[in-house]
Amino acid sequence: MDRSKQLGEESIVKLLIKFSVPAIVGMLVNGLYNVVDRIFIGRGVGKLALSGVAVTFPIAIIVMAFAMLIGIGSAALISIKLGQQRKEEAEHILGNALTLLIIVSLIVTVFGLIFLDPMLLKIGASKDTLPYAKEYITIILIGSIFQSVGFGLNNTIRSEGNPRVAMFTMLIGGILNTILDPIFIFVFHMGTRGAALATVISQLINTLWVLYYFFGGSSVLKIHYKNLKLNSKVVKSILAIGMSPFSMQLAASIVTIVSNRSLVKYGGDLALGAMGVIMGVVMMVLMPTFGINQGCQPIIGYNYGAKQYKRVKHTLKLAILGATAITTTGFIFIQLFPRQIISLFNQDPELIAIGSHGIRIYLFMIPIVGFQIVSSNYFQAIGKAKISIFLGLSRQVILLLPLLFILPRFFGLNGVWMSGPTSDALASIITAVFIYVEIKHLNKLHSDDKDIII
Repeated sequence: MDRSKQLGEESIVKLLIKFSVPAIVGMLVNGLYNVVDRIFIGRGVGKLALSGVAVTFPIAIIVMAFAMLIGIGSAALISIKLGQQRKEEAEHILGNALTLLIIVSLIVTVFGLIFLDPMLLKIGASKDTLPYAKEYITIILIGSIFQSVGFGLNNTIRSEGNPRVAMFTMLIGGILNTILDPIFIFVFHMGTRGAALATVISQLINTLWVLYYFFGGSSVLKIHYKNLKLNSKVVKSILAIGMSPFSMQLAASIVTIVSNRSLVKYGGDLALGAMGVIMGVVMMVLMPTFGINQGCQPIIGYNYGAKQYKRVKHTLKLAILGATAITTTGFIFIQLFPRQIISLFNQDPELIAIGSHGIRIYLFMIPIVGFQIVSSNYFQAIGKAKISIFLGLSRQVILLLPLLFILPRFFGLNGVWMSGPTSDALASIITAVFIYVEIKHLNKLHSDDKDIII
């Protein structure tokens, strides 16, 4: 069976397993890039280095935001085009995506390096953490083109119906990064620069593999030089769909900046380091959910384009159930073993005390976050970018930012921790309303299918 046609014909359960499991593995490995860095930095360089790297998260998030803007936006469009049997148009989108990824990543690198010092000071770096932050993020910015191209095009590999190759791509980089980190930090004593260099080298290998796949490998879609020339209509379509994940990532960067400043104000550099650890744990819990998102996106996009609405609803239901199971499992481990989790990163008693208290509060509502993320992604997959943007921003900006300003004034450092679960709960309620209305709409489009999936 043609790899793209299987999206409209095979069992949804089988498809979701086939696409999501490799995506989950790939996203977990992608999450290990930062988590492994933090573990080796915390143990091999020190707690202030851990805080210094935490300061750079808003900048790293912005780099990823632009990769998601183009990568996920083009992948969603490609899935729909394949569902409509328009392969040439899908290849045109792919070529434009590659050009955009290169141009945008170079602009971000140049801008980031020019304004690096003032940016780091504005987002929470102190005189003690600034040297570590600058060493780390300078190398990450120089190598950002590899992250952008590798991550961006890997979404298309999944969209064309080849999730195993997409998973293998992520595994290459993740395993290499895990090997290089301790070598550069403990053997060559390169400190935070070694951790950053390990990440960039791993992303370079990822990118070379992805480019080989599309230029000379066994891909359904090929990168043709004629399609590299930007087309304004294609560019606008990519940016329109990709604006949802881009906005959410950009919002996450803004929230992180506000959070960093509050953490330093109410808890000092160690509280900032503790949040860095907590965000590493969040990443490992939510990356499988993002993997489910990536797995169900081509299934939903293809079947929506093919007007097979029953399959769209069934995919959404299973994706929500899977994501909720993952986030609930993460919640149980976090509540039972908070000290053990924090101590993986650093053995400092004060850091462990702050972090173990904070992680239990900040991630208290994480079981329902899986539903909220998958449901937001659903609207992106079917091309309803505005709704997807709003739902994503409702959790990460519209609700969270005011809470980060208000709650710490009354509860101090605990207020920073409390802002997370409060925002998660309110955003999930709003999302439930939107998804209920959408399912009713799909039922009207497919009158033979009366079951409502929530």
